[in-house]
Amino acid sequence: MSKIAAGITGIHGWVPEYRLTNDELSTMVETSDEWIMQRIGIKERRILKEGATSDMGARAVEGLLKKTGTSPDEIDLLICATITSDYNFPATANLICDKAGIKGAWSFDISAACSGFVFGLQTAASFVQSGQYKKVVFVGADMMSSITDYTDRTTCPLFGDAAAAVLVEAVEDDLGIKDAILETDGSGMKNLHMKAGGSARPASHETIDGKEHFVFQEGQAVFKVAVSKMADVSIDIMEKNGLSPDDLTWLVPHQANMRIIEAVARRMGIPKEKVMINIEKYGNTTAATIPLCLWEWESQLKKGDNIILSAFGGGFTWGSIYLKWAYDGNKNND
Repeated sequence: MSKIAAGITGIHGWVPEYRLTNDELSTMVETSDEWIMQRIGIKERRILKEGATSDMGARAVEGLLKKTGTSPDEIDLLICATITSDYNFPATANLICDKAGIKGAWSFDISAACSGFVFGLQTAASFVQSGQYKKVVFVGADMMSSITDYTDRTTCPLFGDAAAAVLVEAVEDDLGIKDAILETDGSGMKNLHMKAGGSARPASHETIDGKEHFVFQEGQAVFKVAVSKMADVSIDIMEKNGLSPDDLTWLVPHQANMRIIEAVARRMGIPKEKVMINIEKYGNTTAATIPLCLWEWESQLKKGDNIILSAFGGGFTWGSIYLKWAYDGNKNND
């Protein structure tokens, strides 16, 4: 029996109302709008003032179900990619289900940092391709403000809060997720991680006083590896599937840094007009950046569009997915 084709059949995003601008950030730490725009390309980022990651995820899921005319009772499985879970346990996916009224599904979290969306989408698609489940919701959600040190000017301009959810179902055979290349390298942990809070270094007065519960990043080292890994894996998946830059409708890169996005596109030979970019408005929302782009561009997406998703994250994690868009976005957009 041939494998069932699985694809995205709906998408919805949710961002907090509050905008933390570069000008406001410059009153909190020694920086400026000019410095941030030149080095990172972010103008503002959304910050959740009340609530947690599951609240954002639930809002995105509620919007997705309404938009696609799907009942919560129809959902078989919900997966959440996040590194800012509400609690160590239970899984944030469990809490999203409860808040969104999804009672008959099982759920779990994926932790892959900024690669969370590509890791999670491939996982969701696999459950549908197996024939075991018909409707799977996948959520990328992170409240990065909860682990950002707003006295560290090298990291605090980078991150924002957001969530986005996709519905993954069986689609026509020639559409949907066609291929994925996913990679990890734990030796990269030293350059991008949270120093404390896990079993290796539990919370203590020492770790709190040392500000070890925030994102730690060696910027230059991460930049070099991110560009090479995102570009190489995307080129590999294009070559594997016989795609040239001319065949590609859209490149959707993780929105970490404008210079990384531009460098990846150049190495792939993709013109800027084919690259989805919204980092200026939202910053790096980790697992939510790629679906936020797809959500914003949904009305421009057409059935059969060739799309490459590309991401790199802490851990190190990286990967790329090749998919053929499964529906005309202007028919399913609000």
